[in-house]
Amino acid sequence: MAYDKFTVLKSSAVPMPIENVDTDQIIPARFLKATERKGFGDNLFRDWRYNTDGSEKKDFVLNNPIYSGKILVGGKNFGSGSSREHAAWAIYDYGFRCVVSSFFADIFKNNSLNIGILPVQVSAVFLDKIFTAIEANPAAELEVNLPEQKITILTTGESESFDINTYKKHNMTNGYDDIDYLQAMKSEIQLFAEKSMY
Repeated sequence: MAYDKFTVLKSSAVPMPIENVDTDQIIPARFLKATERKGFGDNLFRDWRYNTDGSEKKDFVLNNPIYSGKILVGGKNFGSGSSREHAAWAIYDYGFRCVVSSFFADIFKNNSLNIGILPVQVSAVFLDKIFTAIEANPAAELEVNLPEQKITILTTGESESFDINTYKKHNMTNGYDDIDYLQAMKSEIQLFAEKSMY
């Protein structure tokens, strides 16, 4: 299995109401040397999290202990910039399983879906409601229901539907990457090949 199955995620969230967060801010280029998906979480938002001497920047949200959870809530146009898949790796390796925004860059969105991060695109109005709920209560939980394609603010009961490609939804709910998907169809592929020989 490529990654954990994603069905229903109920978690508190980390708010980052910053627009146009690009992939170089998510994972700076100097950390792209590794080819495995491990260790990138340590350098997620590196230049925003740490000073040049390695000390934490106290005002950055990931360094604020009142916020935690498996959901990252970002501003509009999250994941813009270069196509590096390491940005999605860093978010996954840090422990996030879902990113919520009112708009995602297409390449980042696809890279996320390919490795088990669910990008949930909501309206600008609903995104503001999420930020407001977290501001009122940092422990406020969101529920992301992939089978029903619905995200709910549990403290208020407000919810909104979101779209996802049917193929990607199937893979996410089964924990498949593209190779796993083909392997799951191995017997059907073999049967088709055998029939084609005659």
